[in-house]
Amino acid sequence: MSIRESAQFRRDARIRRAKRVRRRVIGTASKPRLAVHRSNRHVTAQLIDDEAGVTLLAVHDYKMDAPEIEGMSGKVARAKAVGQAIAAGAKDKGIESVVFDRAGYKFHGRVAALAEGAREGGLKF
Repeated sequence: MSIRESAQFRRDARIRRAKRVRRRVIGTASKPRLAVHRSNRHVTAQLIDDEAGVTLLAVHDYKMDAPEIEGMSGKVARAKAVGQAIAAGAKDKGIESVVFDRAGYKFHGRVAALAEGAREGGLKF
């Protein structure tokens, strides 16, 4: 198996996991889905109302500097800041609880940091 084939296999496996989870995780207007996307450089979070098919709020770290958080650095710190920012935006829109959609990614590292930041910002899931 070449490197290209193994990368395609990992990508396809993540998409299969994401579809399996998404069958059960459905966002509504009162309790939207907090969807996470993680690339090699960036992390993005969205609040999605699946019933209406609308993105209520989206936050990314494209031009964000890594904040100074004790025990975290670089991409993980930016992911936590994205979680805090999405929680603040959700509070402004009157949203208190969400369902978490990790999109097939393992719940560690940047995905866990984003969830921790969202919880610290006041979101419940």
